Amino acid sequence: MANLNLSPSRVTPNLLHILDAFTDDTKSIVNTIVELNSNTINKYELITETGHLKLDRVGYSSLAYPFAYGCIPRTWDEDGDPLDIEIVGVTEPLIPGSIVESRVIGVMKFDDGGEVDDKVIAVLADDKRMNHIISFKDLGEHWLKETTYYWEHYKDLKKPGTCTVNGFFEINEAVKVIQDCEERYKKEIDPKLVG
Repeated sequence: MANLNLSPSRVTPNLLHILDAFTDDTKSIVNTIVELNSNTINKYELITETGHLKLDRVGYSSLAYPFAYGCIPRTWDEDGDPLDIEIVGVTEPLIPGSIVESRVIGVMKFDDGGEVDDKVIAVLADDKRMNHIISFKDLGEHWLKETTYYWEHYKDLKKPGTCTVNGFFEINEAVKVIQDCEERYKKEIDPKLVG
């Protein structure tokens, strides 16, 4: 994964538009562009045109992200952004802007102010401490409660009551969401790419 099949260039390629979403044919591992780590209230987002990170906002409350967070290349969710991914169980901070391979373990369906903004749930693919985590259910009941609470309340001081978790689903549904977002990317973003 570390090398791309591209010639050396004087310009930096935008990995959001070069890397595939899935890294293998089993559709269990995805490329992930890291945007932020857990325990921060700062929300960074990838600038889709350049591939740089931008501070989108500082959270309105003391609720910090309980997981590392990023997006999946060559995907486009219904909210007009690349598909989001939560990486759980990360023991060392990840470098924002770096690429990691994440093993999909589920998906959280999410409504953010009337927009579909689903979150793929994953662990780091090569972290042996996570090998026993096969499904989001393996994270336990408290993880589900904590994650639901975070997403339903992180905007309460700005826009109370606007976020709703619509359930957690298994890997097959996560793969379907990713594939749907790949198709949307091909229709809406691919035709606009230059260079």
